[in-house]
Amino acid sequence: MSDTVFHKIMRGDLPADILYQDDLVVAFRDISPAAPSHVLIVPRKDLPSVSDVTEDDRMLVGHMVLVARNLATSLEIEGEGYRLVFNCGENGGQVVPQLHLHLLGGRKMSWPPG
Repeated sequence: MSDTVFHKIMRGDLPADILYQDDLVVAFRDISPAAPSHVLIVPRKDLPSVSDVTEDDRMLVGHMVLVARNLATSLEIEGEGYRLVFNCGENGGQVVPQLHLHLLGGRKMSWPPG
């Protein structure tokens, strides 16, 4: 396993407010939230970014989206809406080189994102 901050959280080396975990993903609150509800859904599989996803990962990525939807329900943000974001690469805003899905909600989201 790589040694990003996300991998350290998944191994239990760093504390996190974990909201969900299973054999495929771990979901926890972002430490620098961009919205009142800001959760990161991170696969346990080493995947640096969306650019590294292959056909073999389609079930994993779909699972990440379903976990996000279920968390939106449990966080009671699904009724008013929420945003799901994959950042890819430095210019795309990706800070940690591990695939992760942002679930953002609890306020009106602006467009374009900012």
